Amino acid sequence: MTADLPVPGVRPAGARSAVDPAAPLPPGRRPLADPAVRTVALVRLRTGLGDLLASVPALRALRTARPDLAVTLVTYGEMAPVVARSAAYVDELLAFPGHPDIPERPAPAAAEVDRWFDQVRARRFDVAVQMYGALPAANEVTAALGARITAGFLTPGAAAGDLTTHLPYPFRAHEVDRHLRLLEFLGVPPAGRHLEFPLTAGEVAAARTVLTETGLTGGPLAVVHPGATAQSRLWPTGYFAAVADGLAERGFRVAITGVPSERPLVDAVRAAARSAPVDLCGCTDLGGAGAVLAAADVLVSNDTGVVQLAVALGTPSVTVYLAGDAARWRGAEADGHRAAMVDVGCNPCGLQRCPIDFRCAHWLTPAQVLAEVDLLPRRRPAPAG
Repeated sequence: MTADLPVPGVRPAGARSAVDPAAPLPPGRRPLADPAVRTVALVRLRTGLGDLLASVPALRALRTARPDLAVTLVTYGEMAPVVARSAAYVDELLAFPGHPDIPERPAPAAAEVDRWFDQVRARRFDVAVQMYGALPAANEVTAALGARITAGFLTPGAAAGDLTTHLPYPFRAHEVDRHLRLLEFLGVPPAGRHLEFPLTAGEVAAARTVLTETGLTGGPLAVVHPGATAQSRLWPTGYFAAVADGLAERGFRVAITGVPSERPLVDAVRAAARSAPVDLCGCTDLGGAGAVLAAADVLVSNDTGVVQLAVALGTPSVTVYLAGDAARWRGAEADGHRAAMVDVGCNPCGLQRCPIDFRCAHWLTPAQVLAEVDLLPRRRPAPAG
C-alpha cells in the first residue's frame, strides 16, 4: 500500500540479519551435553507473561536432555508466579535487580547491582546462557555472572565481549524456535514446541464459579482482551466493541478481560458495545485467568501475553497484530490460532508509540477480525434459536 513511507526510527527489513533460522547450526562447542556441566543459569530478563511462556519449550528440552542438571532461571522477582508454573523444569528463580541498559524495569543503585553480581559470581555456575534476545547489554549481564562458559545471541556488528560462545541472532525466527535453536547449538535437542501452563483443580473450580455467577455458561464463550503494555499494540476500543457485538450475534457469550490497570480500556469497550458483554476485568489472579481462558471457545486479543496463554491452554484465538511481529509470536493456524493484520508498509515496527497516524490499527476493521473468527474451529455449536 504505502511501502515507501518514511517512518522515524524504523529500519527497513533488508537492514536486519540475513541469518536463516532454518539453516544448519554452525559448528561449535556443545557444553550443555557435557556431563561435567552440573549447573546452568538461564538469563531471561523479561517481565512479560508471553516472554516467559515462550521460553517453556527450551526449559523442557533442557530438563529432558539433562535431568541431572541444576537449572537456575535469572529473571525479575515479580515473574515468580509465572516461573512457578514451570517448576518441573526450573529448580530456582534468581531475582535480578535490574540494569541501566535493559529497559524492562528501572535499575537500582549501582552498589546494589554490584553486590548482586558479587554474590552470583561466588556461586560459580558452570554455564550461563543469555536468552533475552538481541540486546547487547544482556550479553554483558550474562558474561558478568562469572560462569565458566557463557553463551548467547550476537547481532551483526556487535562485539562478542566476554561470551565464550555465541550464535548469530535469527531475527526472522519465531520466539519459541529462537530459544530452541540456541539450546540445540549448545547441545540440547528440542523436545517439542508446545507451550505449557498447568492449572490446579482449585483454579478450575474457581473459574467455573465466576462463569456461573456472571451468566457465562450454557453456550460458547468468547473472551475479548483489549489491553496491552504498549500504546502501539492497542487496537481502538470502539473496534473491540464492534467485535464483541459481532461475537454476540454469532451466538457467543462474551466476556471482556483485563488486569486492574486496564480498567479504562475495558470500560470503554463495554460502553461502546450494544450487546452488554460481561466485565471480568481484575476478577481473577493469573491462574484464575488461565482457567477462564481454558473454558473459553475463542479469544480475541491484542498482541499481548494472554495470547501465549491461549496457545498454552489450547484455546482458539485471533490476535490483532499492529506494531508487533506476528512471525515472531503467532500461534500455529493448524492449532486454531489466527493473526489479523494489514500491511501498511511500516509494520511491524516494534516501536512503543506510533510516530505517524497509527494506520496499522485504524485500517484493520472489525469485519476483518470477525472474518478470522469465522475461520476458527468451533469447540461448541451456538445454541439453536
